[in-house]
Amino acid sequence: MLIRKAVDTLSSEITPRDIYLRRRDFLTLAGTAIASLAISVGFEHDAEAAGAGDTLVPVRKLVTTTDALTPRDAVTSYCNFYEFGSAKSDAVKNAGAFTPKPWSLTVEGLCSKPGTYTLEDVLKPHPIEERIYRMRCVEGWSMVIPWNGFPLRDLLARFQPSPAAKYVEFTTAWRPQEMAGQRRRFPALLPWPYREGLRMDEAMHPLTMIATGLYGEPLLNQNGAPLRLVVPWKYGFKSIKSIVKIRFVDKQPLNTWHEANAEYYGFYANVNPDVPTPGYSQATERRIGEFRMRKTLMFNGYAEQVAPLYGGVNLRTNF
Repeated sequence: MLIRKAVDTLSSEITPRDIYLRRRDFLTLAGTAIASLAISVGFEHDAEAAGAGDTLVPVRKLVTTTDALTPRDAVTSYCNFYEFGSAKSDAVKNAGAFTPKPWSLTVEGLCSKPGTYTLEDVLKPHPIEERIYRMRCVEGWSMVIPWNGFPLRDLLARFQPSPAAKYVEFTTAWRPQEMAGQRRRFPALLPWPYREGLRMDEAMHPLTMIATGLYGEPLLNQNGAPLRLVVPWKYGFKSIKSIVKIRFVDKQPLNTWHEANAEYYGFYANVNPDVPTPGYSQATERRIGEFRMRKTLMFNGYAEQVAPLYGGVNLRTNF
């Protein structure tokens, strides 16, 4: 990933906390079921594109920022998806060859219900929600995206993980015939297949979600169709795309970017303005569609909800 040096933001340019943070929604989310925040709406689902049989899905809506949404065209065209190539435009250019249906999800490891599940089986029990989250890339740019999906914890609970499972590992599809970036050999863009991982408490946090769409539409190939992870307090590369495998393990898994460049990409990848990558500040960011720099918020603005997960953890060492 190309990492560009950021510039400092004047204090007068910093968005006041009470503007971007809806405390009532967040506090409710942290302390009670997400259902208590629900706003019932609905939209027509493209059943064929989504791979599911539903035609009208009730959506529970959670808005976590009053910042303007990033335009849909930017979200669907400015993409890091190295399986399709390393340039931001490669995913759009090369994703047409990818077939997100039929799809299956394999579940392995320390759980009572391992197996291979069709996409329809994965989606069927879960009402679709809309969640508006900030997204911060380790490269120094950011977006605000209206995702559609459901809590990851609801999915994981179906597989009855063992108490011995301390981490969850995720794996992206390995399809060199469809994913041009995977065909590059000398040198390979990354060690394939792409893998990511979360601690179990991170995976079960109510903010962590499985996304199946954005802007009220099924995910496009370049955005990680048909299933991707979204962890809004972590840098974007943690939100693994086109997931084909979930594995419950007792030891910290090796995520792909950490394997490729451990100096830049840690396992935790929590958004932290106080921890630079080598030679580069993470203190500021550029929102796509804007020219000025913004101050980067600790945990991407979700500190009130997720900081308790890291009590006693040195966030400089465990970056």
